Amino acid sequence: MNSFWNNTYINRWNLFWATSVPMSLIMIYVMTQHDMSTGGGVSEMIGFAVRWAVPLIYIVTAASAVPVLFPSNFTRWWFRNRKFIGLTFAVAMAWQGTFIYIMSTFHRDYYFNDVYLLRNEIEGSIGYIFLAAMVLTSFQFGSKFVSGKQWKMIHKGGVYFLWAYAYTVYWWDLFYYPDPVLFQFIFYWLGFTAFALRIFAWGKKRLKQSNVSPSIQSSAFGYLFIILDGKASLSGTNNDGDKVSVGVLEIGDFFGEIALFTSNSSSFKVMAITDITVITISPPKVLELVENNSKFAYYLDEIMDIRRDIKNKRSYQES
Repeated sequence: MNSFWNNTYINRWNLFWATSVPMSLIMIYVMTQHDMSTGGGVSEMIGFAVRWAVPLIYIVTAASAVPVLFPSNFTRWWFRNRKFIGLTFAVAMAWQGTFIYIMSTFHRDYYFNDVYLLRNEIEGSIGYIFLAAMVLTSFQFGSKFVSGKQWKMIHKGGVYFLWAYAYTVYWWDLFYYPDPVLFQFIFYWLGFTAFALRIFAWGKKRLKQSNVSPSIQSSAFGYLFIILDGKASLSGTNNDGDKVSVGVLEIGDFFGEIALFTSNSSSFKVMAITDITVITISPPKVLELVENNSKFAYYLDEIMDIRRDIKNKRSYQES
């Protein structure tokens, strides 16, 4: 089962394309079934896009909590793919934004008479500003312009705001407006659960209980090692069983990330070329660094990509 969650087809960009493309195709199909020449038809599409986006922001909200509360291959998969689930959420919100633009531009009378509320306009604009900042700083070309503290504020603040904006919509639907329908109950309780998981995870950390202790104790889910002094070689076997050489690790390089993030024993081996000194970072600390330090997260992400490519593609036969 562990190999399933590590399958490249359901991780990272493949996960993004596998979710965002079908969603967009469905969006286009449903759009053809509505009369987009009327304000009512466009309004229906706004609601349809929202119903795609809301579960995704709830999933992102809970992503950092689930491996703390329920450590498993699935929850680690959930955590390490939160960026790409968030990008799928951004695509859904882009569709919503497109429909809002169509309505406010081509159906202005309907928009201002039947839809417009200043409160919604302000909250929605803030949400889209947060979303744009989160997307831009999810990549190195954007994150390099902000500090680690600013990155954390943008992403954590953005997640909290977008969660709250969605959740309060369904709170109003249930407790203020008459005759709520089933999906409004579902989205309300999903939002409640997502934030409750974050609270419980925070409480578990505060009580100094081990957030992923069952996995930490296993040899497969190890530590991250960073070289402080000396040199080592990194090599192993690829998916075809051929020997591959990654190269020489020097001061500042790391190893052990595959076992840590996938709960798989790595096929790569580290051999000391000189005497080396390493520092070990425990899994809870690595998760904390990934969540709070953008530069560390992106550097780790890039190195893991390079090593995956080497494992999957580049090989040479031993002479």
